[in-house]
Amino acid sequence: MKQYENHQAMLQDYINSPEKVRGLYRRTLWVVVMAQVFGGAGLAAGVTVGALLAQDMLGTDRFAGLPVALFTLGSAAAALIIGRLSQRFSRRTGLATGFLAGAIGAIGVVMAALSDNVFLLFASLLIYGAGTATNLQSRYAGTDLATVKQRGTAISIALVSTTFGAFAGPNLIGVMGRFAESINVPALAGPFILAAVAFSLAGIVLVIFLRPDPLLVSKAITEHQLNFKASIVDTESVGSAINKKGVVLGATVMVLTQLIMFAIMTMTPIHMGHYGHNLGDIGLVISIHIAAMYLPSLVTGVLVDKLGRIIMTVASGVTFMAAGIVAALAPSDSLWVLIVALALLGLGWNFGLISGTTLIVDSTHPSTRAKTQGTVDVLVALAGATGGGLSGLVMAQSSYAVMSLGGGFLALAMIPVVFWSMKTVKVDN
Repeated sequence: MKQYENHQAMLQDYINSPEKVRGLYRRTLWVVVMAQVFGGAGLAAGVTVGALLAQDMLGTDRFAGLPVALFTLGSAAAALIIGRLSQRFSRRTGLATGFLAGAIGAIGVVMAALSDNVFLLFASLLIYGAGTATNLQSRYAGTDLATVKQRGTAISIALVSTTFGAFAGPNLIGVMGRFAESINVPALAGPFILAAVAFSLAGIVLVIFLRPDPLLVSKAITEHQLNFKASIVDTESVGSAINKKGVVLGATVMVLTQLIMFAIMTMTPIHMGHYGHNLGDIGLVISIHIAAMYLPSLVTGVLVDKLGRIIMTVASGVTFMAAGIVAALAPSDSLWVLIVALALLGLGWNFGLISGTTLIVDSTHPSTRAKTQGTVDVLVALAGATGGGLSGLVMAQSSYAVMSLGGGFLALAMIPVVFWSMKTVKVDN
């Protein structure tokens, strides 16, 4: 009873003090940044060597896209669970649980490689996907206390902090491979050892430091505003934040973005391996790709807030098209052209994810926001699973160039959808 009273008193303090809310907003961003640095390193392991590990264990590259499909399917289920845990309990509970589950999955992958057990590998990759889902869900935590004009920037701060870990992860492939071999573990399982440690640290950071919980404070403030109805303007602004059409638009943008990015990214290491590129080359290309996914975020967030969600969504489609063309036309032995193609691919994903995510936050209410966000991220994860799973089959029947061009043309489908939505959806521009 005493603990409950203290909690209610704490919430009341934030309700009565906008300055304290602003301070908690800044503190929340710092905590999310710390967790995302570790989470990014864990995320990079599966992206970089998951397909190569499966190829090695299965003896064929026909199903090399399966690992990405599995951990993105796992991330879909995890996104739903994390969203509901966050809504019912707190952001801290949902996000910490997701990161720790991802660590368990990474340990399972290492055990599968040791025992050469493909079924354990597949099961572990599903669980490992929880870390991937949490890494994306963390971007929402920074927006819980943000104003409308801060949301794009808040999302981008969470994403850009992932860059440090995500860029370092692929470049540690060689180091972790040698470490793994020194303890009699297959070299390709080495990055998953790093993932287990990184995801664990991300979960611990959130458990210890994400207090008070930003979602609980946001819900308390909104409920207070509704109960007292301070003004007609405030009441209308809260009502207008519940926008189902806006949610559909944001979800569509993110689904297409994830589908295209995963399809091309998944097959790039396999394509490079066919033409004699070593693990160091592959690690460099993927690390620059991941850096391009996250590093531009600070600028992208400002552009989303200043220029608007619609303009940046169109920019995403155009950038994806450029990435598909460059990847398709790249000489197979040209490392630098592949780097440019994958950097453009990452940039297109960045534009689409931040603009789409901001649309979701604009269109939801704190009382149901986390649950809605989790549901949308299920669709996003399933899109990634589809792209990763089908990419190997598409490339086996055609070529890397055809698959890349197909992804580019599909990206252009975002543009008419967005312009159609401008007539039916009220968005902040």
